[in-house]
Amino acid sequence: MKQFIFTIILALTVVSCTTTSQQDVSNGNNMITEAKLLTMEQHDGYTVATVANPWGDGVMQRYVLVPVNAQLPDSLPEGTVVRTPLSNALVYSAVHSSLFAELGSHEAVKGIVDAQYYTDSLVLKGLEAGTIADCGSSMAPTIEKVIELRPDGILLSPYQDSNFEQLERLNIPLIMCADYMEQTPLGRAEWVKFYGALVGKETEAEQLYNQVVADYNKVKTECAQGTHHPKVLTETIISGVWNVPGGKSYMAQIIKDAGGIYPWADDDHSGSLSLDFNQVLAVAKDADVWLVKSFGIHSYEDLKGQYDLNDKFDAFSNRKVYVCDTNTTHLYERFPFHPDLLLKDYRDIFQGNVTEFTFFAPCK
Repeated sequence: MKQFIFTIILALTVVSCTTTSQQDVSNGNNMITEAKLLTMEQHDGYTVATVANPWGDGVMQRYVLVPVNAQLPDSLPEGTVVRTPLSNALVYSAVHSSLFAELGSHEAVKGIVDAQYYTDSLVLKGLEAGTIADCGSSMAPTIEKVIELRPDGILLSPYQDSNFEQLERLNIPLIMCADYMEQTPLGRAEWVKFYGALVGKETEAEQLYNQVVADYNKVKTECAQGTHHPKVLTETIISGVWNVPGGKSYMAQIIKDAGGIYPWADDDHSGSLSLDFNQVLAVAKDADVWLVKSFGIHSYEDLKGQYDLNDKFDAFSNRKVYVCDTNTTHLYERFPFHPDLLLKDYRDIFQGNVTEFTFFAPCK
């Protein structure tokens, strides 16, 4: 009973994070150039970051970033106030905890969800030492643990019609990490500027992004001058469903930039397409290259064992399958903010001139 009362008291005493000022956000210089779902404007004493709704018109959320050691300005634009740098964040994805570590702010991560999916040694050590809290499942976080943690920000990935009602009641800033809905690799990577601002690493974030842009564009230019343009199949069927990147997704864009021909390039979706085996076979049976991202598939025997009809594709018969073991390569943690590394892998696979890659390896 005492624990229950303590929990309720904490819930009621979390400081509200939303300003209701009706001051308009001025049309200052947008610090963002490539991302379409994010804008950032620097003002005197604060920064305004606006996240657009990926599934419709208008704004999903607006954040007013104010340094924690500065007095809160008397008049602020309407939005969720976030005091920066974050020092006690609850993070929903290894993508963002890994980015914080790369920016030199790993210590800002004090809580995570879906702990079973983390392979980052820093996070695993923190969980073991008790310096990082396991707050349960992303679909149903343990609210008592969230309240006990009292984070100064919760970074989560929104999805269409998502409901975070329980978390919203705690009046803790919910940071909508919609970067994964960007349609271009560099557009997604540019969100590093927002995450850098959240942890007080603006300079480091700017430098990282500028280097990624330079490296990516250099490889893209090389690929545009190439003469070999293979047809490319990706992913595998899982539980009867084959999820392939939509034609307007950043994954489809990377394939194009690497010189590949993507079977669903004319599709208008930025998310995934859920297809059955026959739908994929009809369009991509003659694919020259097959890129498989999976846990535990390393050989053609593994691939056929995963689904008996996988050998119907020409890429299987011609031994042009390349696999990425997502358990050991940390692909999902690294490539969102380092698309240049994945682009280099694709370039070398498509050209057939390298046998060692950052993420992929030839199927055995």
